[in-house]
Amino acid sequence: MNPDDDIVTALSAPVDETTLARLHRMLERKAEQAELVDVAYTTLDTPVGRLLLAATAKGLVRVAYAREGHDQVLETLASKISPRILRAPARLDDVRRELDEYFAHRRRSFDVPLDLSLSHGFRREVQRHLPDIGYGQTRSYAQVAALVGNPKAVRAVGTACATNPLPVVVPCHRVLRTDGSLGGYVGGADAKHTLLDLEAAA
Repeated sequence: MNPDDDIVTALSAPVDETTLARLHRMLERKAEQAELVDVAYTTLDTPVGRLLLAATAKGLVRVAYAREGHDQVLETLASKISPRILRAPARLDDVRRELDEYFAHRRRSFDVPLDLSLSHGFRREVQRHLPDIGYGQTRSYAQVAALVGNPKAVRAVGTACATNPLPVVVPCHRVLRTDGSLGGYVGGADAKHTLLDLEAAA
């Protein structure tokens, strides 16, 4: 019998989920030790749906709603940051814990390090200031424009909020239209309502 046949047979044998999970954890650990993972990701079920969380060595780089298409988000991360992406939940343990605490009304701000490399220029400046809007508070797009020192840039603030790569953690949901209506939101109107209601109830 050809030795290669034994290998093919072994590789094609069904593997139970527990064994697969154990093998993946081993792969994850060895890849991290060898510094082969540039972007680690995982998912988390939350009151606003399943979120994709991705982090580089610098910090959390992406939070994505299911409606954004998680596979598409991973493809974009591969092209913009690095193709060395692996589902590696351990790197995101702190992020998951802080999000769980936030949704359980036990956390009002996030302390995890952030990687803002997906945003540039004025958009990054706006996103950097969004955490200045306190938990349970809201600001208008015009107020945020004034906050970043460019009162006429109301439309650009809207674009910066709409393209925020770190929703929930960088709280663009706290920015409303001047008339108090919601405005757009990457997670959709229902998610924005849910986040605002959660903070108002705390």
